[in-house]
Amino acid sequence: MSLLKQWKEQAYAERTQEEYNQFWGEYLPKEQKNYEYILEHKEETIAGTFAELAEKFEMDPVTFAGFLDGINTSLTEELDVDSLTEESHISLSVDFEKLYYNMLAAKAEWLYNLPQWDDILTVQKRKEIKKEFNKSRIVVNDNKIGRNEPCPCGSGKKYKKCCLNKE
Repeated sequence: MSLLKQWKEQAYAERTQEEYNQFWGEYLPKEQKNYEYILEHKEETIAGTFAELAEKFEMDPVTFAGFLDGINTSLTEELDVDSLTEESHISLSVDFEKLYYNMLAAKAEWLYNLPQWDDILTVQKRKEIKKEFNKSRIVVNDNKIGRNEPCPCGSGKKYKKCCLNKE
């Protein structure tokens, strides 16, 4: 069984609220510590075998597979996380703008508010990314007919004087 599959079974197993809180309460501080390291060493491309990096980040291999699954879409080159083994050589080159955007999408306030972001993205740039994120969540209906537009039935009347009243 792949490390990622083991992680998913572990992370998404049915459990009581107390067990759920304990599991994520142990994982999330480790995850935050990893991101703090990555942000503090922004110039460094983190590379090595899977096992070496798991040890460097003080995580067991299964938990580290879960971390990699979470950061994967923020890397400049995504990893095939499902096929990773402890001997796999990996390189983590992070696209920080994508990472910030993905943290917003994950509603990970404890991560996108880390003080280490100050040295990577300006406040203005973070506002732009947040604005872009918010804009992506707005649903726009392009098929809506304005009240004062010509009626699509072809009568030549305004929509409000024609078919709008028939609805």
